[in-house]
Amino acid sequence: MLKSAELPDCNLYENQPILIGPSAPTPRHSLYLSNLDDQKFLRFSIKYLYLFHKSASVTPDALKQSLSRVLLHYYPLAGRLRTAAAPDDQKLEVDCNGEGALFAEAFMDITADEFLELSRKPNRSWRKLLYRVEALSFLDVPPLIIQVTSLRCGGMILCTGINHCICDGIGTSQFLHAWAHVTAKENLDLPISPVHSRHVLKPRNPPQIAFNHPQFTKPVPNAKEPCHVDIFKFLQSQPLVPASFTFSPTQLLCLKRQCVPSLKCTTFEALASHTWRSWIRSLDPSPSLTVKLLFSVNIRKKLSPEIPQGYYGNGFVLGCAQAHVKDLVAANLHHGVKSVQAAKAALNDGHVRSMIDLLEDKTVKTDLSTSLVISQWAKLGLEDLDFGQGKPLHMGPVASDIYCLFLPVIGDVNAVRVLVSVPESMVEKFEFHMNECLDHEEENHGVADGNGFVEDIITD
Repeated sequence: MLKSAELPDCNLYENQPILIGPSAPTPRHSLYLSNLDDQKFLRFSIKYLYLFHKSASVTPDALKQSLSRVLLHYYPLAGRLRTAAAPDDQKLEVDCNGEGALFAEAFMDITADEFLELSRKPNRSWRKLLYRVEALSFLDVPPLIIQVTSLRCGGMILCTGINHCICDGIGTSQFLHAWAHVTAKENLDLPISPVHSRHVLKPRNPPQIAFNHPQFTKPVPNAKEPCHVDIFKFLQSQPLVPASFTFSPTQLLCLKRQCVPSLKCTTFEALASHTWRSWIRSLDPSPSLTVKLLFSVNIRKKLSPEIPQGYYGNGFVLGCAQAHVKDLVAANLHHGVKSVQAAKAALNDGHVRSMIDLLEDKTVKTDLSTSLVISQWAKLGLEDLDFGQGKPLHMGPVASDIYCLFLPVIGDVNAVRVLVSVPESMVEKFEFHMNECLDHEEENHGVADGNGFVEDIITD
C-alpha cells in the first residue's frame, strides 16, 4: 500500500492529448445559449472523477471510438465557446464546428484498491488526473476534456471536465450515461435523444421583471462602496481546509425528526438547513446580519410549457433562502427549513421567467457576499455510470471548493455526503456543529453507529 496520501506521478502517453471529433459530419451553426447558460457564475467546468476496476473490453481506444459516436448526437460539446456578434457581444454562444473534445491518456503506478483507500482523504495531487489546458481565457478551453488514467492493476480513473455553460448537472449526467450506453451497447439507440435548442428559455421582449430576486445584485452607478460584511471575500482570503461529512439514512431521519410534528420537510430541506446553520454558527457573524442560502432547483417541470425531455442545457435556477443570523442559529432547524421551503415555493413559472428577463442585463451578478451555495449531485444518477465493466468504485468531484456539494454515496442510495471547504480557523467548529445534533439525536433515539465523519478533501 502507499505510504503517503499523495498520488504518484501521472505519466501522459506520447503524443497526448488528442482531439476526438464526431464520427460523421455534424450541423455547422451557432448554438444560442440561454441567459441561464451564460451567467458569469457558471463560467467553469464541472469536473467529475470515476474509479473503475479492471475490464478487458473497456479500453482507452474503445472509449475514444464510443466518444466519437456519442459526439455525433452531442455535437455542441465538440465545438467551441465564443462571444456573439455585436450588439450581443457580452453574450456567449457555441460555435458548432466539430473541432473535437480533448482526450488524454496516462498511466499511474497505483492500484484501484489503493486509490479507493485514499479516496477518503484526497488532496491536491488529484489535479494531475485531469489534463490542464494552458489557455489565455475561459473561452479557449475546449468544452469537453477527458483523461483516462490506466492503473497498475488494469483498472482506470476517468476524469471529465464539462463546460457548465453548455450543460447543468442533469445535462452532464445525461451525456455521460449516453456515452456509457454507446460504449456498452454500441448497436442500440440512445435512451434519451438530446434537445439542443435553448429558445424555450429565451427572455421576453421587452423584459418583464415582476419579482424581487435576492439571489442577484446589480451595481448602482456612482454609489459609494457599500460598508457591509462580505463573507465570500473573507473565505477567498483564508487558507481553506476542505471537509466532508457522510450522513447515513438513519442520521438524515434524525435531522427530519427535529421538525416534526409541527413541520414536515424533505431530506434535502433538512440537510441543507442543517449545513447552512452549522456553517453560519462556525463563522459567527453579527446576529443582525442577513445571510443567504443559494441552492440549485431544477425547473424542467416548473415552466409552462415544460422544458422537453432530453434538454441538457442549464435547466436550473438558484433558490434563495434568507434569514437573520439570530433566527437561523436558534435552538432547532425550524427557521432554516421554513426559509428553504419558502424559497422553493416561490419558484413558479412567472418567477422563473422574471429571473430570465433580469439576466438580460449583463451587469447583474449572483450575490455571493453573505451566501452559502449548495449544488445537489446526490440525485442525478452519476454514481450509476456503467461503460460495460460495472458501476464505479468511487464517484465524486476532482476537487472541493467554497461551494457546497451534496454527493451520492456508492452502495447506499439513501445516504448523502456533504463536501465543502471552510477556513482553517473554522474547521473544528464546523465539524462540531455538523455532528452535534446527530450525537444528541443518537442519545435520545438510540441511533446505532454514527456515520457522520470528517475527511480532508482537496481545495480547488
